[in-house]
Amino acid sequence: MSRAEKLIARFREQPSDFTWDELVRLLEALDYTQATAGSTGGSRRRFVHATAPTISLHKPHPGNVVKRYAMAALLRVLKEEGLV
Repeated sequence: MSRAEKLIARFREQPSDFTWDELVRLLEALDYTQATAGSTGGSRRRFVHATAPTISLHKPHPGNVVKRYAMAALLRVLKEEGLV
């Protein structure tokens, strides 16, 4: 099992300690890229994909753990697109 597959499996379990860095690596493994232009200032981050919908997330602070509701919504979108 590759690192990306392990990360996807961990994400599908919706752990309470899933970090922002893990989330970025997961999205990059699914061919998303982080947008650097436009209204992505502050703690809002946008991830774009060639064929899937754009994902807009709030980067957690002061901690680094992604909120459970954000992970659940993201999992729903990624499943609908057949990416996970």
